[in-house]
Amino acid sequence: MDRVRDDPGAPRWSAPTDLHVTLAFLGDVPRAGLSGLLPALGPAVAGSPPVTLQLTGAGRFGSRRPRVLWAGVGGDVDALTVLADRLAAAARHAGVPVDERPFRPHLTLGRWPGAGTPDAALVDRLAGDHGPAWPVTEVVLWRSPPGRPYERVTGWPSPHQA
Repeated sequence: MDRVRDDPGAPRWSAPTDLHVTLAFLGDVPRAGLSGLLPALGPAVAGSPPVTLQLTGAGRFGSRRPRVLWAGVGGDVDALTVLADRLAAAARHAGVPVDERPFRPHLTLGRWPGAGTPDAALVDRLAGDHGPAWPVTEVVLWRSPPGRPYERVTGWPSPHQA
């Protein structure tokens, strides 16, 4: 991102501590709902295959006006999709609704605010692979309070490749 960070029309960049790949979006889960959810998610992670990922390419969400700039996720995307499906199924089984949009693995790099002129060509300037591949070592349940940084609820170690 360094080569485009200060370009005119760049988005408001995500804080490095907020960067993550969303596997299942659960919305607002009441604290009472966590008691059934947490024990269901651990086995879903433990039973999934090892995953190695790499950031590759870029894209945007927003058809007429871009709102989100994202980096694509490559590597073991099929295994990542299996993990995402397992987590969604476990959440549903625990009685927690899951966002039904199709899983599209990505890393949100930044968001364009309502005012200003977004530079949609940033997508082209971020083509190609970004950095080395890395093994997924943990799956984390995050809470995202409005207007505040993400809060870690808990995490589970993910299977590693031998």
